[in-house]
Amino acid sequence: MPLNRPIQVLPSRLINQIAAGEVIERPGSVVKELVENSLDASATRVRARIEHGGVKRIEISDNGRGIAKDELALALSRHATSKIAAFDDLTQVCDFGFRGEALPSIASVSDLTLSSRTDGGECGWRLRARGDGEFGEPEPCALARRGTVVEVRDLFSSVPARRKFLKTERTEFGHIQQFFHKIALSRLDVEFILEHDGRTLLHFEAAAGEEQQRRRLRKILGAAFAEHCARFQGRADNLEVSGWIGAPTVSRSQPDMQFCYVNGRVVRDKTVAHAARQAFEDVLYHGRHPYYVLYLDIEPSAVDVNVHPAKHEVRFRDQRLVHDFVRVTMKRAVAKLTPADMPNLAEHQRELVNENPQAAVLHIPRPQSAPATDFYHRISDRPSPPYAATPAPAADADAGEMPPLGYALCQIHGVYIVAQNDKGMVLVDMHAAHERITYERLKQAHKGRGIREQPLLVPVSVEVGEHEADLCERHADDLKRAGLGVDRSGPATLTLRRIPSLLNGADAAQLLRDVLADLAEHGASQRVERGLDAVLSTMACHGSVRANRMLSLDEMNALLRDMEKTERSGQCNHGRPTWAQLGMEQLDKLFKRGQ
Repeated sequence: MPLNRPIQVLPSRLINQIAAGEVIERPGSVVKELVENSLDASATRVRARIEHGGVKRIEISDNGRGIAKDELALALSRHATSKIAAFDDLTQVCDFGFRGEALPSIASVSDLTLSSRTDGGECGWRLRARGDGEFGEPEPCALARRGTVVEVRDLFSSVPARRKFLKTERTEFGHIQQFFHKIALSRLDVEFILEHDGRTLLHFEAAAGEEQQRRRLRKILGAAFAEHCARFQGRADNLEVSGWIGAPTVSRSQPDMQFCYVNGRVVRDKTVAHAARQAFEDVLYHGRHPYYVLYLDIEPSAVDVNVHPAKHEVRFRDQRLVHDFVRVTMKRAVAKLTPADMPNLAEHQRELVNENPQAAVLHIPRPQSAPATDFYHRISDRPSPPYAATPAPAADADAGEMPPLGYALCQIHGVYIVAQNDKGMVLVDMHAAHERITYERLKQAHKGRGIREQPLLVPVSVEVGEHEADLCERHADDLKRAGLGVDRSGPATLTLRRIPSLLNGADAAQLLRDVLADLAEHGASQRVERGLDAVLSTMACHGSVRANRMLSLDEMNALLRDMEKTERSGQCNHGRPTWAQLGMEQLDKLFKRGQ
């Protein structure tokens, strides 16, 4: 029932508590705001001390520029900030926090103490915020060096309704830990320390070189990613994207290892996520998700960071440009992954190795391996049908550097090729590998010829919404390049007259609707390209060497060399792995050697 109350100005404390409802959801939100303030102050070392999941106490200390004595009260005042001064500054936001709401919002729902020291100051100064929005006079405090310390006690003690919605201490601290992982990936040059109830749980030292950066990646994303990821980078006009991508073999069952940063800010963005997903098309197994850490640097005026109260989301001025740039750059990086970059698949399938330490073992030294050429001479006279690709001369295993996939020894049941390389034994699914090689060659040949159109015997009339018809007219040139000949024949009617010849027999109307849906959501569409690739993939599957076909050693080695120089050869067209490595350590474990 509506209340019959007069219009009135709300008390400042209530205003701050309402603002806190938008910005401060839980202890993790407090940590986020305070750590980002530290980074905005050019801190190179940030320490967080947490007690009881952050509900009892949060202390964030840094070595940043600090806050002058006469600005401490302003820092705790609403809409007071050093990061913007005029409206035009809102179109050039380069900092994390710029609204001037975080500190007063936190102070309105907790007991907050702010201590800071600037360069040249004889001592630090402390100011405690009272719940009524008033502050006393700053008091001197002992701070050995410049920087800021913010202590937050008894979060939501003045707002019991908010406090009862908090989860368990473990859950709340888990959110804080997740944030530290994300921010530590954002600023590799900054040292981060996270303590909980007196114990140091995370300590990320400042990472200058690539080796140190990979150590941080290992701590956060695990060894599988850190050891088998590749760096990528691309630049175009005012856009730059860089980061790391994981090999498709170490993909995930859910998209929980995908980190996106726009101008250093942790964001969730559908445009970038969709572009990254498309970059891994036809190399990921069904239902799998890639690892990646992606940094997108863009002109601040080309992105709006003020879309979400907590600034989790952004809006790009040219969404399509960003999408295509990220997709193409990451797709090239995925294509450049070679067998040498791929992880040892067997390391991630522990069922292949019996690691029971209680089992009885014999201590037998490993003998020197016999030259592989002896085995070649014993079986090389066996007749076999020709390998579909151009055969390469037999490689001399004793001459030069061993190639990544080594040299073939034999086949198993006409399905798998067994090879030996420097690390141990390589197993290759010959059909899957040849399928990828054939597929990539068909794509290159088709790309050289361009998309061939085929007129429809009977043009297809497609009913759409008026906004979709407008979209079709705006993207007429893009649709034409994709092999789709479309005319607008009414306010909400399109007539489809031509489609790519390779897609003959497809549902033309549904294809057009799907393309328009992509254009509406992402500003771009690769539906036709994916449809063409699907046809070429089917052709490659039927044109590849089949199981139970015996190959000569020359043919096997030719296949291995083709894999080493073919893009995306680590996975077949359906995303399954084409080869696996069993290292000598794993083979020794299988047979309990040296244990």
